[in-house]
Amino acid sequence: MSAPILDVQALDVVYDTPAGPARAVNKVSFSLKPGERLGLIGESGSGKTTMGTALMRLTRAPGRIAGGRVLLDGTDLLTLSPRALRATRLRDIALVPQGAMSALNPVMRLRRQMEDAILAHEPRRKKAEIDARIAELLTRVGLKPEVADRYPHELSGGMKQRAVMAIATSLSPKVIVADEPTSALDVVVQRQVMQTLGRLQEGLGAAVVLIGHDMGLIAQFADTVGVMYAGRLVEIGPVAAMIGAPRHPYTRLLIDSLPGIDVKRRLTGIPGLPPPLVKLPTGCPFAPRCPLAYDRCRSELPLPQETAPGHSVACHLYPENAELPPMPAPKEEAAP
Repeated sequence: MSAPILDVQALDVVYDTPAGPARAVNKVSFSLKPGERLGLIGESGSGKTTMGTALMRLTRAPGRIAGGRVLLDGTDLLTLSPRALRATRLRDIALVPQGAMSALNPVMRLRRQMEDAILAHEPRRKKAEIDARIAELLTRVGLKPEVADRYPHELSGGMKQRAVMAIATSLSPKVIVADEPTSALDVVVQRQVMQTLGRLQEGLGAAVVLIGHDMGLIAQFADTVGVMYAGRLVEIGPVAAMIGAPRHPYTRLLIDSLPGIDVKRRLTGIPGLPPPLVKLPTGCPFAPRCPLAYDRCRSELPLPQETAPGHSVACHLYPENAELPPMPAPKEEAAP
């Protein structure tokens, strides 16, 4: 068994607001081995993107990393000096950001941006070597080498996303953080982009943290799925178990809100809204929306517990139950 390449321990990220501190990532822990794919999913505001930026140590005020450790191949990224961190980013851990158009400089041709990324880490490389490397990187993501001489606005959405992937993998990082890489793309291009990311990851043997909203997309790509709610990792486990037999009521409701092609059924949303992070309810943050909540849920915060090998859940239903009890039928909406 290989050792984890990424080991996140009790990570805390707080946003300081006039109403008080908002804990956007709350004591989150997980680990990834080389080549492993983790998908993080949850509603907007659950802490997924904040988690991704914290892993890259890109958190900016009013946000701050308040505690925890992010060990990359044994080195704690949270303790590195700015110079050492600059040398680590892209070389050892790289980000595929959400919104490629915002990530690319609109007044620079793609070649110049790729050159800057490589030269920042390998300043002695000759121009001919860099040009050959750029051509190789673009070909690897399914783009023609001449695309390097275009400006970002001359590329389609899918081409821009592939260009960002080429930059992110230019120095063969050990970990790739992909923050909703298919956002605002149509379903055909989404599939192409995810296939490209999968090929890149397999070729590098890198671990991937994929952040997204689409449970179907996550399920097709990831080996392990983590579900976040109100800043906490409420369930994490192998993708087959998470889809086929989820343990947390929130995970079950997320899956039930998706359309299926095998059985025609009424789609139901999750009632209510996520709680404000500056004023979390006492006990389990999901209790006010949970159809299975009972008194203990409203008074005591559930801690993560392993219910099967590699599968843990933060829910008071366990260990008394071997599996998630049946969910009550959704209430019929009143006729207008």
